[in-house]
Amino acid sequence: MKTCKILMPIGSLGGGINPEAFDNGLSMKPDVIAVDAGSTDSGPAYLANGMCKYSRAMLKNDLEICTVGGKKLGIPVFVGTCGTCGTDNMVDLCAEIVEEIYREKGYTGKIAKVYSQQDPEVLKKKFDEGKIHELEGAPTITKETFDECTNIVALMGSEPYIKAYEDGADVVLCGRTTDTAIIAALPIKMGCNEGAAWHGAKTVECGSQCTDDTDAKGVFLTVDEKGFQVTTLLPKAHCTPYSVSAHMLYENADPYHLTEPAGTVLTEDAVYTQVDERSVYVTGSKFEHAKQYTMKIEGACITGYQTISLVGIADRAVMADPELWIKNISEYVNRYIHKLGISPEDYSFAFKAYGYNAVISGPVPAGTPAPREIGMLLTVTAKTQDLATQISKVFNPYLLHFPADPNAQLPSFAFPFSPAHIPRGATYEFRMHHVVETDDPFELVRFKYIDIK
Repeated sequence: MKTCKILMPIGSLGGGINPEAFDNGLSMKPDVIAVDAGSTDSGPAYLANGMCKYSRAMLKNDLEICTVGGKKLGIPVFVGTCGTCGTDNMVDLCAEIVEEIYREKGYTGKIAKVYSQQDPEVLKKKFDEGKIHELEGAPTITKETFDECTNIVALMGSEPYIKAYEDGADVVLCGRTTDTAIIAALPIKMGCNEGAAWHGAKTVECGSQCTDDTDAKGVFLTVDEKGFQVTTLLPKAHCTPYSVSAHMLYENADPYHLTEPAGTVLTEDAVYTQVDERSVYVTGSKFEHAKQYTMKIEGACITGYQTISLVGIADRAVMADPELWIKNISEYVNRYIHKLGISPEDYSFAFKAYGYNAVISGPVPAGTPAPREIGMLLTVTAKTQDLATQISKVFNPYLLHFPADPNAQLPSFAFPFSPAHIPRGATYEFRMHHVVETDDPFELVRFKYIDIK
């Protein structure tokens, strides 16, 4: 029976691989080490700026563990969405680190750099041809949107990994990729069950999140011609049919359908069987190929600039109804801002009362005890940094002394920092949640190889 074994050492490269779990995974003789290195989870700033949320030192730590492990067994290492956002410069950063490791260790080999950052002109042509379509909840875009975004990436499928592997790459470093494609690529190449390859990849994409012990960081996936098996890397961790099946709901509204560039994973008929306390075997998964190959595109841009101020409040009168205090100070200060001739279209502001309802927004249920204290965070967003800061300064004296009762003597609150205004810099947003039709899986993808001798 055709079988492919994958070591998935961590859900996100740079998060700190568990060395014991990794070594246990190597002892299980994998055919490939596959790891995701990025996500949109931490917001649009990383894509807009083309930067990584992890430190270079932690990227090198995890990449060294993977590349040394790959060399030890003579197996490839696949990395997807390099540097959190998957822009070209983040692929180059990871390649620079791997090359550094190779030279320090005296290794020879071939590194594949696979890029998926997009040329706005190419996408504008696709837009004119009607080949870009919005997904549910996507913002409306125009042809100008492509130029407004500082960076745009397209999510690759499994095909670029397979090509780079066939071209002899020891380490494949890719730009933005679907999390599953990194893991499903080699099982598909080796002729394993395609539905099992994709469903298994979805299950282990976040490492040990599909187990009862996330500290293990990684898991081991075996795909064959009938199904797939997920096994934990540490004896203290366990897989169950519940923990394995539940991951189809992670970042996926439909637990029975998962859309990929080449088609859809179907899991309605999946059967989850407990093999032992650490392993679950799954059969019945299917993959339905799409008539049209598509790649999701993500774009991010700068939308304004922010200045924040934080004040600590323990005044009992304010604590009795923080929402009323927020309403009153907002209306009071807004009158002064308008007198300065600043257009409401050029700024906005918001309060978050930490300790009251900043995390779970909205009215607090009746009968909830008043908090002892709150951290009141003011965020001002404006067209320029200077304007944001000036508006925050209008708020300054009132943040320090604004009473719950306008007729009462002024209270004093506490600024934890001086100056109280903290320029936060640019703000960002995602502008695209769309797919683009491609003639083939490689139309919007570029390859570059580094031979280290």
